[in-house]
Amino acid sequence: MSTALDQFTPEEVGERLRVARESAKITQAAAANAMQAARTTLVAIEQGQRRIRLEELQRLAGLYGTSVNALLRREAVHVDLKPRFRKTDRDSDVDAATETLTRLVQAEIELENLLGVQRRRSDPPERPLMPGDVSVQAEQDAFELRQWLGLGLAPIHDIVSLLELQLGAHVFIRKLPPKISGLYVYVDESGACILLNASHPRDRRAQTAAHELAHFISTRRAPDALYEGSSEASREERYANAFARAFLTPARSVMSKFQDVTAGASQLTRRHVIILAHAFGVSREAMVRRLEELKLTRPGTWDWFSQNNGITDEQARQVLGSAAIDLVRTDATEPLPLRLGAMVSEAWRRELLSEGQIARLLGLDRTDVRELVDTWDDDGGEANASLRLPA
Repeated sequence: MSTALDQFTPEEVGERLRVARESAKITQAAAANAMQAARTTLVAIEQGQRRIRLEELQRLAGLYGTSVNALLRREAVHVDLKPRFRKTDRDSDVDAATETLTRLVQAEIELENLLGVQRRRSDPPERPLMPGDVSVQAEQDAFELRQWLGLGLAPIHDIVSLLELQLGAHVFIRKLPPKISGLYVYVDESGACILLNASHPRDRRAQTAAHELAHFISTRRAPDALYEGSSEASREERYANAFARAFLTPARSVMSKFQDVTAGASQLTRRHVIILAHAFGVSREAMVRRLEELKLTRPGTWDWFSQNNGITDEQARQVLGSAAIDLVRTDATEPLPLRLGAMVSEAWRRELLSEGQIARLLGLDRTDVRELVDTWDDDGGEANASLRLPA
């Protein structure tokens, strides 16, 4: 497996080590002693005549008061997303959220460089908006994307992992001001970058992610900041909302599941709505409005529920029992998406990053990092040689 060391020549690494040693005011003899090597070996490394090993680099980084990550950081890792949003949004909350997204994208790229990991991007075909009813186009585009991804008509239970692992997008979930649901921006060098609000419930985050995916499909290079109660004044927003509904709740699948759930019933009940919403991983309101759109229930059905005490989380818990997950407005339970979490874990296992460095790099609280480290300690896979991956 390649590492960050493989991206540099021995001369480049040697020069960085020399500068770090001199900045720390440490002699070659002391550094060689820390490496458990002869001084001539260190001289050869600093002159680029001998390639340093990773464990030796880790010892020197600790001695010099720095990190392997800092020593091997490529200055080319520079992503600034804010100017793109300033073209359309002048809002301090959006600026702050954009800075968060920028920092996280930079951190992920730095981790990839540190581990020698190549991100696999699979940008879906673009579908520019056409004349006519954008809702019709959105329905067709959502169906085609599902086929392209090999999803068929199955429910999508983890759209964040789909975006991250299948499409190669940078996706993060962090606490944002309540009015902001999410951000989307596309950078040619980095691909799609999406930030979702951890303060919103899981079903709403899924809806936001699908909305931003629509922009990735249709208006790829136009940034989007999605607000609570955003209007559908523009064709782009109408398309994105229609696409999100069609992608998460495909018509044929909803019709089939609706028939199964309401079999023998003479009217739609709260129980029906709760089961359907849970099956597709969307909010109860989104589910009912989709039923209205598909003419499976009368127009105004959701308004009737709203005017008659709504459909509560407690009712959902009673219907779903232990299956009722993330029904309340709590923070996302995992601070890192799957791929990023795996890279951070690997960097920590190799002692390329300390807990404090992980916290600073990803903007996490030390307590959160400590909990993550505890889960990595419990994994125990490294103790069994038979589990080692082939080189």
